Amino acid sequence: MALLTPDPTGTTPRPGGEHVARVRGHHRSFGDVHVLRDIDLDVRHGEIVALLGRSGCGKSTLLRSLAHLDPAPAGEIEVNGRTGVAFQEPRLLNWRTVHQNVALALLNGPERKQRFALAEQTLAEVGLAEKLDAWPLQLSGGQAQRVSLARALVSNPSLLLLDEPFSALDALTRIEMHQLVIELWRRHSMAILLVTHDVDEALALADRLVVMDGGRIGRTWEITLPRSDRVPSQPDIARTRAEVLVALGVKPTPPNPRRDPVTGELGPSNHQPAKRGAA
Repeated sequence: MALLTPDPTGTTPRPGGEHVARVRGHHRSFGDVHVLRDIDLDVRHGEIVALLGRSGCGKSTLLRSLAHLDPAPAGEIEVNGRTGVAFQEPRLLNWRTVHQNVALALLNGPERKQRFALAEQTLAEVGLAEKLDAWPLQLSGGQAQRVSLARALVSNPSLLLLDEPFSALDALTRIEMHQLVIELWRRHSMAILLVTHDVDEALALADRLVVMDGGRIGRTWEITLPRSDRVPSQPDIARTRAEVLVALGVKPTPPNPRRDPVTGELGPSNHQPAKRGAA
């Protein structure tokens, strides 16, 4: 079974389905600093794409461009359908209940009664049906991130944009969130663009891994193994992991070969920064 499909442009089409997002020749500068340079990227319907790269390489800026959160960019950005966004910080309004925070995402949509019904339904989907009237300060970190995810999903987006939403969570909560995202992805048949620093997280969740460097798209790997088979000891996964780490400028070290017997998820990352100037 083929696992690797390196593609220097990052635009390899997934089998079947049209793109939900297309970026062509996208540039972004802040003053004299060029953050994004000539970006070309497609995201297909039903595909999970993981964007990896060092801090400052332009991952989050590209995500913000796709969400139309920044001024009109240079180049072409096309998104077919709605987008939903969840950030590293939940960014909940502390003076609003959980129910109200999620319903706010529909403020320009249906009438009030329908907005709150949809918000209640989406909160139930993320496992927070009993927290409708709770205040954000009463939530754990994982619960707050579930509310953020519900707020991103309530408008039924065709493209879900996730900007490192799991990075501040403890290991067990992160595994639970991984499982929840995959469950929601299957249920809603949406595309997901995930920004992450965690190679093991990307390998566990994504259909395609895209490395960014210096504001440009670098190498891309297509993952066709079933998610249940993506364990560190699997030869193709181990090889892909090593190649991605090298592309990120990180010296690969042997991953934890164990798989959690209950969750089936990958073990913790074991990254070691490469020594600069080494032969």
